Amino acid sequence: MTDESRGIGGTVGPPWSVDVLADLHAGVLDEARAAELWPLVDADPEAREILAALDATQADLASLAHAPAPRMPAEFAARLDAALAAEAAAHFPERAQRDPAQPERTQPSAPQAAPVVDLAAARRKRNKRLGWAAGVLTAAAAAVVAVTVAIPNTSQQTGTPNVAAPTGPSVGNDGSGAQALIGKAVGVRDFGPLQTEDRLDACIAAAGLDPKVRPEGIRPVNVGGKAGVMIILTTGKLAQFRLVAFGADCGPGNPAVLFDKVVGEK
Repeated sequence: MTDESRGIGGTVGPPWSVDVLADLHAGVLDEARAAELWPLVDADPEAREILAALDATQADLASLAHAPAPRMPAEFAARLDAALAAEAAAHFPERAQRDPAQPERTQPSAPQAAPVVDLAAARRKRNKRLGWAAGVLTAAAAAVVAVTVAIPNTSQQTGTPNVAAPTGPSVGNDGSGAQALIGKAVGVRDFGPLQTEDRLDACIAAAGLDPKVRPEGIRPVNVGGKAGVMIILTTGKLAQFRLVAFGADCGPGNPAVLFDKVVGEK
C-alpha cells in the first residue's frame, strides 16, 4: 500500500513525512511550492521539531570542516613503513640479504650499489616536497585571484562602476521567498560580493547588530535585481530566524540593509 504522505506529489500535511520536510529544509523544492508549505510547517509543532533536528545535524556536519585532521593511527603508520621497507628490499636485494654480522667485502673493481635510503629521512624528504608543491599551488592560486581583481569587469554597464552583478537565488525586495533558502544556507559561509568576513562584520556593525553573534548561515542573494548577502540569525525561539540582507556597497556608516525580517514561529 502506498504512503500518500510521502513525496511532494501526494497528500502533504500532518502527519508530515520526513521526506517532505527534508526536501523543504534542503531547499530542493521550487520557490512557489516552498512558499506554500512553510506556513503549514510553521503551524505544526511536530514538524518544527523535525526541522530543528535537521538544523542541528547540518550545523554539526558543517563544524567538521574546521576540525583538525586526526593523526595517522600507529597501526597504519607501521604498515606504511613495512611497505616502504619491502619496496627498498625489492630494489636492493643484495643489501637486504646480507648478514649484518659479516663485514662487507671490498671489491674495488665492482661498481658500488646504491645505499638503502633511511625510511624516516625518505618520509621527511617526501613531506618537504609535498609542502613545496602545495606552496607553489597556493601562490599560483593567489596570483590568479590578484589578476582577476586587477582586470576590470567589462560586463558592468557604463556609468555604474564598482557595482557587483547580482548572484545567488532571487528574492523579493521585502525578502519574500527568502525563507525557502534557510535549509540550504545553514552552515554555509559564502560572502558573495562582500568577499571577506571583515567586510560583512562592518556591515553588521553599521546596522546596529552585534558582530560577535555569528550567523548560522551566510549566502549571496539577488534582491530585486540588486546584489546582496543574506545572513541567518537565531532568535532564541524554536524554528524562528531573523533574515537580514546587506547590499554590496554596505560598510562602516552605511548598513545598506535590503531587507530585515523574522520568519517562523512568532
